[in-house]
Amino acid sequence: MSQIQIEPLAFPDTSAVNFGATVHKANIEELTDADFDVIRDALFTYQVLVFKNQGSTSAKAQYELTRRFDPASDSYGHGKTIDAKRSILHPDLKTIPHQPQVQVIGNGFIPKYEGLENIQLKHPHHKTFHASAIPADEDVGFTRFYRWHIDAALYGLAPPVVTTLLAVKVPVGRRQICRYDDGTGDELEVPLGTTAFVSGYAMYDLLSAPDKEFARSAKVEYAPHPYIWISTARSRSTGLGILSQGLELPLGDLPPIEEDKIQILPLVWRNPVTGKLALQIHPSAVRKLHLADGTVIDDLNKVRDIIFRLQRPGIAPKMVYAHEWEEGDFVIFHNRGLLHSVVGAFAEDEVRLFRQCNVAASHFPVGPVDELRYLVR
Repeated sequence: MSQIQIEPLAFPDTSAVNFGATVHKANIEELTDADFDVIRDALFTYQVLVFKNQGSTSAKAQYELTRRFDPASDSYGHGKTIDAKRSILHPDLKTIPHQPQVQVIGNGFIPKYEGLENIQLKHPHHKTFHASAIPADEDVGFTRFYRWHIDAALYGLAPPVVTTLLAVKVPVGRRQICRYDDGTGDELEVPLGTTAFVSGYAMYDLLSAPDKEFARSAKVEYAPHPYIWISTARSRSTGLGILSQGLELPLGDLPPIEEDKIQILPLVWRNPVTGKLALQIHPSAVRKLHLADGTVIDDLNKVRDIIFRLQRPGIAPKMVYAHEWEEGDFVIFHNRGLLHSVVGAFAEDEVRLFRQCNVAASHFPVGPVDELRYLVR
C-alpha cells in the first residue's frame, strides 16, 4: 500500500484554474508499483503534479518515471531531427550524454553539469519568435507567453504522454507582468521564468455547443517537419499560433518529406482515466483542417483563424496556472491534456537550470470516440 498523498492546488476566487496537485511523501528514486499507480491516477485526474524537494533525483530516475507512463517507448519525444540546426527548438536544448532522453534547458553559463561542460543556455525570448516585441526599455518588468504548445514532434513520432521537469537552479525575487498585447488589455502577473499551463479540458468546456460538435468531428493536419517549416515565420503576440504573413519555408526547402509521417490528428483527445475531452491542438504547427463531410480547409490563414478562435478563451488570465518554481521542484504534466508555455525575460547573469524529459509515445491519442483515432497519411 502506498503512503503517497495527493493534495489539490488551491487558487484564489478570481482564478478559474481547476487542475494541479501537490504530491506528498514520494521519493522518485524509490517508487513502488503501488506508488506509481497513485501517481498515474492523480496525473490523469489533476494534469499537473508537483513534487517538492526532489533536487537529488537522478537523470536516470527522471527518465524511468517518465517512461513508466508508456513502457513501450524509449526515445526522446522529438527524436533526432534531420537538419536540426534550422529547427526553432535547436537553441533551447542540450542533451545529457549519459541519459539522451533527458535535456538541459535554462539560461546563463553553466561550467559543468551532468557530463556537459562550459554550456551557455538561453531562455527563449519572445522577441526572437513574435512578429512584434515589448520595447527594450520595458523588458525587465514585462514579458509575454513565448509559445503555447504541446511537446510533440507532430511528424512521424507520436506525442508524448507526459513531460517531466526538474528545477535545479532558479533565480528568485523578481516578478513580471505577462502582456497579451492583442487589444484585449489582458495581462497576468507571473513569477520570473514561470512555466504557464492551461487545461485542454477547460478549453473544450468553454466552447459553444456548435463549436464542440465541430471540434469533436474535425481533424487537424500538421505540417511536415513543422519546427523547420515555421522557423522563419512569426507568432501572434499571445504566443497562440503563427501570423499568416507568408513567411513559412516552402515545402521544397524542407528536408525530404515522407508522406506516411505527416500526421492528421483529432482536435479533441479523450482522457484515458476520466474519459473527459480536451481540445488539444499545437496552434503553431497546424496546416490544414479535415472536416467530417470530407472537406479539407487548406487556406492557411483560415485554418489558423479557426484554431485561434477555438483556443483563445482558454488562455484568458483566469485560466492560466503560472507555476512558481523553487529549487528541487519536480513537475509531471499531462502533455495530452494541457498546453504550456515558457515565460519570462532574464538578464544574462540570471542563471536558470532545469532538466526536461519526455519520450515519444508508442501509441497515438484517442479521439472523442474509438473510430476517431489518429490518421497518418
